[in-house]
Amino acid sequence: MEPPSDQIQSELESFRRQWQEEVSSRKTRTSPQQSRATNQSGRPGPSSAAGTARQPRRHEPPTHDKGSKAGKAGQVDEDEDYTPAPVFDDNDMPDSKAKTSDGGEEGRQKEPSTALEFYEHAVERESIGKLGDSLQLYRKAFRMDDKVDRKYRDKHFAGRWAKPTQQQQQANPSNAAATVPNPAHHSLPAAGGGESSKDAESIPLSYPDLIASFAQLKVEGAPPEVEGVEPPPCPISELPDEILVHILRDVAIADVGDFMRLAQVCKRLAYLVITEDRIWRRVCLGSEFGFGGMHRHWQNTITWEPLDPTELLADSDTDTGEDNGELLTVEELQRRRDAEARATTLALFRTVGGYASWQNMFRRRPRVRFNGCYISTVNYIRPGQNVGGNLTWNTPVHIVTYYRYLRLFRDGTCISLTTTDEPAQVVHHLTRANIALNRREVSGQHLPSNPMLKGRWRLSSVHDRDRDRYEVPGGSGTSIRPPEVGATNTSAPSATPTSLADSESDLYVETEGVVGTKYMYRMDLTLRSAGKASARNNKLVWRGHWSYNTLTDDWAQFSLKNGKPFFFSRVKSYNVNE
Repeated sequence: MEPPSDQIQSELESFRRQWQEEVSSRKTRTSPQQSRATNQSGRPGPSSAAGTARQPRRHEPPTHDKGSKAGKAGQVDEDEDYTPAPVFDDNDMPDSKAKTSDGGEEGRQKEPSTALEFYEHAVERESIGKLGDSLQLYRKAFRMDDKVDRKYRDKHFAGRWAKPTQQQQQANPSNAAATVPNPAHHSLPAAGGGESSKDAESIPLSYPDLIASFAQLKVEGAPPEVEGVEPPPCPISELPDEILVHILRDVAIADVGDFMRLAQVCKRLAYLVITEDRIWRRVCLGSEFGFGGMHRHWQNTITWEPLDPTELLADSDTDTGEDNGELLTVEELQRRRDAEARATTLALFRTVGGYASWQNMFRRRPRVRFNGCYISTVNYIRPGQNVGGNLTWNTPVHIVTYYRYLRLFRDGTCISLTTTDEPAQVVHHLTRANIALNRREVSGQHLPSNPMLKGRWRLSSVHDRDRDRYEVPGGSGTSIRPPEVGATNTSAPSATPTSLADSESDLYVETEGVVGTKYMYRMDLTLRSAGKASARNNKLVWRGHWSYNTLTDDWAQFSLKNGKPFFFSRVKSYNVNE
């Protein structure tokens, strides 16, 4: 028998090498999963991580503890309590529901009849915090169909659970070796066209290349309704870019959300919305939605009265960094503060550690939002009454649900409300005009039963780290130094350096007490982001909650055992100018 030729020998050797690589790749594919599972089980959670907490600032209440629990500014939190925030339309108002229900069947909510409808209602009730109602609906759904969860998944998340097609599996088999290249990515365009050129055209572009491909496109009108008939007129397609950009800028000043939704109209508008820096610069520097309306100082008292001029001018040295004995008027002090805020915004554009574009700054820099309200849904379990003091299997358990609402206004005022009423029944009534009606308990107004509290808000700044005095809440005009708590001296400056983004991400809210003027409440929060990557500054994390006794000058801290973060929800009925 003749020995195999060199060609056959080389083919056998290459086949043997590929087979060994395939076996080794299967082994290495399972080992990282095991090691990852081991790391996840052995990794300590956030609560057990021993991070060095930096000392509290001087202007904070005495028992304030600022640790690393809140995280860094600008990061996206993977919060298990986060659900996609609903958008409250004008049709969601209780008044509109009552009018339509009197007119006929259209205003009445359709009762669920199938297992899938019960399951969808249960998910909806769970998203707003009604766990007891959702549990009952889940039980009804599963009694009617024990596979209703799969039907819900196939209806709403079919694309996420879809299996790869047979062509995709053949192009890149799952059991292929890691060193074997995927032939589907190697289709080169041929000189004369053909199938290779078609495959090259089907390769998706990256996001910057896709937007750049829209640069030379024009606004196209609608096609003719009937063949042979002239198409309907499209006046906007004949406008020059200068006028079109001016129109888009006015839309952005009126509502940034509507301006962003214009990108869904056509490719030309999408290109202008994403790349036109002149519009985003105006939005960032303006006071409608941008950083010109982010107050770093108190603008009024808790009861929405103007601040005393002596109180405004007493802090001028700290604000401007000058101590030359110069007497400033209120108008001059406000002008200096506005100029300082504008200079800070301009300095952050395209600098080291800053933002690459105005749109990037608007999305990532900490800011509060005015076209909606922040809602915190709190759930906790409370055991019911037991017979004879013994816990039995039929001892009732109560699931308590209540909501905290916080609406911020552009002038530095705010409204705070804690109630058991659901958001759809409350958010449309968080207005200035309804506060007086709420306190007079006017019947027939569908107002929340609990009192709505007036308050004020401000964001932190780099000056907060260097203040030697603490401002007494309520605008009394005097200053005190908080006492020491344990071994922590709250009057000492923080030794941990913070970035500009971290120093601007804290939100301070002070509200009046429920009964009389004896108490006031203070909330310290931090701006964060949660949910999908496109959502920014939609979350407020608790850092502390206190009550202040104005008569005895004492602080008392509320427990945040059941405290949940606030999440932003847009309300279309709110006036843009408020």
